[in-house]
Amino acid sequence: MAKTITVKGIGRVTARPDYVVLSMALETKDMDYGKAMSGAALHLEDLDRALTGVGFGKDDLKTTNFIADTSYTNVRKPSGEFERVFDGYAVRHNLRLAFDFDMARLAETLAAVTGCLSNPDLSVSFTVKDPSSINKEMLRSAAANAREKAEVLCQAAGVRLGELLAINYNWEELNVVSNTRYAMAEDCLAVPGMVKSMSIQPDDIDVSDTAAFMWAIE
Repeated sequence: MAKTITVKGIGRVTARPDYVVLSMALETKDMDYGKAMSGAALHLEDLDRALTGVGFGKDDLKTTNFIADTSYTNVRKPSGEFERVFDGYAVRHNLRLAFDFDMARLAETLAAVTGCLSNPDLSVSFTVKDPSSINKEMLRSAAANAREKAEVLCQAAGVRLGELLAINYNWEELNVVSNTRYAMAEDCLAVPGMVKSMSIQPDDIDVSDTAAFMWAIE
């Protein structure tokens, strides 16, 4: 039976965020389906106008999710039991806007979004423009880490590391996002220059992943 050694390599990469992602959600609700859909369309038009007003193109705002559904609420009957009662049609539109990290640009964008009548739910995250480069660097790091461990183990055991026989890696999408949480109340966003004056540098992004490597032992 061939002798082998299997080692798990851990790849770690640290990167400075250079990209901002604004995640927004527009919600409309009405007892009439047509009015709910019309309201959702008006909200989107309002948000589009606000963003084009600060230099974004219409294609910059991307839809990530769109759901039009019935909504129900639980109402207690005189008997004490609860009954599901229809309370309208709910339309939820999730959108994404991404651009190069710049505090001045972020400031005017947040002011535009919070100032529009559609009033979307808003969250801000910091990432990198090219996450594939982070993934490649991390895989190289994992391979180097595994080989170093394997060589140390073989040296300690008095044997030689042979040829690489197999690599086992789970290709899952990595969450390449800074842990920095950025949130400001709408009252603060409405103050001219408030966001721009807060010159922050998001925390570095730390990502890690593993891969298993199997070598022959000579």
